[in-house]
Amino acid sequence: MTTDLNAAFTQEKTEQIEAVREEARAFQERIDRGEIASIGGDRYRVLTGWDEGETFTVRRNTQGQIEQILAQHGLDTTTGGAALYTTTPAWHGLGAVIPGGITDIDEVLKLARIDWEVSKRPVLYKWDDGIRDATDHYVTLRTDTGNALGTVGDRYKVFQNRRVFEFLQDLVERDDALWESAGALRGGRKTFVTMQIPHSIVIDRGGLDDEIALYLAAINSHDGTSSAESVVTPWRIECGNTERFATRDAVHRWGIRHTKGGLSALEEARRTLGLTLDYAKAFEREENQLVRTDLLIDDFHKLIDGVWTVDEDATDRQKTFAQQRHDELEGMFHDGARKLGRTAYAAERTITDYLDHRMGVVPRNLSEDLARAQRSLEGTNDDLKSKAHRKLLLLAR
Repeated sequence: MTTDLNAAFTQEKTEQIEAVREEARAFQERIDRGEIASIGGDRYRVLTGWDEGETFTVRRNTQGQIEQILAQHGLDTTTGGAALYTTTPAWHGLGAVIPGGITDIDEVLKLARIDWEVSKRPVLYKWDDGIRDATDHYVTLRTDTGNALGTVGDRYKVFQNRRVFEFLQDLVERDDALWESAGALRGGRKTFVTMQIPHSIVIDRGGLDDEIALYLAAINSHDGTSSAESVVTPWRIECGNTERFATRDAVHRWGIRHTKGGLSALEEARRTLGLTLDYAKAFEREENQLVRTDLLIDDFHKLIDGVWTVDEDATDRQKTFAQQRHDELEGMFHDGARKLGRTAYAAERTITDYLDHRMGVVPRNLSEDLARAQRSLEGTNDDLKSKAHRKLLLLAR
C-alpha cells in the first residue's frame, strides 16, 4: 500500500469536479460548521484539515445555492497557457504532462513556460515634468512580457529560473536527475521545480507496504517578498495550493537569501539534506516499531487522555467536548484496526487523521469564552502529533 499525498490531492480535486452538486452540498455544510470561511464576495478559504488555507470561488444560482466550486490553481497564465510541467496529471488538468519525466533542463523550462529571465531595472518617477531615479530601488520584470514582478533593493540578486534547476543538480551531485514538476505562480512572481529523491519511507515492508515518497523542491521568489527556499517534502508541487502544502509539511527546509553567494552554499545545503535523510530513516524505524506493537483498547483510551488532558475543574462544556472527541476517536480507531490491526501504528494514524481531517474549527460567530475553551482543549496540531508519537514509542519499547 502506497501513501501518496499527491495522488490523494488529485483524487480529491477530481471528485470535486465530477460530483459538483454533491460537493456543493458538502461545501455548504462545511461553511455552516465553520470549517470554511468567506474571504469576500464568493471566495472562501479552508480553515482546517490537510487542505487548510486552500481557496475556492463558488458560483451560485438565482436562489443563492452553490452550483459550482472552482479551486484556485494559482498557476501563471500570462502567455496563454498554464505555466506547468509535470510527470503526473494534476487535479486541475492543466499544464504539459510528460509521463516518466525528462532530464533536459532547457526542455523542462520551455514546457513549464518559465524559459524567460528576470531583469532588474531602476525605479523611475516623475517630478516637476522631469524623470528622477529612486536611489537603491529597483523593479524586477519578466524579459518576455515586460511585466513588473516586484520592487527590490540594490543588494538583491536575481536568481534566474535555469540557475535554480542547476542548484538542485549540484545539490544532489547528479546531472541526469528526472524533473517531477516545474512552473510559475502569481504571474511569475514565484517559480518552482521538484525532483523525487531516491529515499522513500516504507512502513511495514512486505506487509502494509505503506510508502511515503519524498521530493526535493526549490521555490524561488522574483518579487522581493521572500527568500528562495529548498524543502524536502511529501508534496509534488503542481499548483499554488501544493506549493503551500509543500512548505507547510516539509521534513526539512533551508532558506536561500537573494545575495551574490546565495546559491553557492552547497556544502551547508548538502549537510542539511543528509540530516534530513537520516531523520527519515530514523522515523521509518520508529514507525515500524509501532506496526509491531499490539495495542489494547484501554491503552488507546489512556493515549487519548494523555494527549488531551482535561482538568478536574473543567467546565461542563469542556467535558462535553472531551467526551465527544473521545467517542469519535474510538470509532475511528476501530475502523482503522480492520485494515491496520490493533497496533500502535493504527492508533497514531487515528490521531493524525483526526487532527488533519476531523478536528473542528471554532466558527467566527461563537463567543470568545467558548472559543478559548475549544482552543485550550485542542492545543496545536503539530505538538499533539509529536506528543502522541512519543507516548506510543514508550509503549513500543
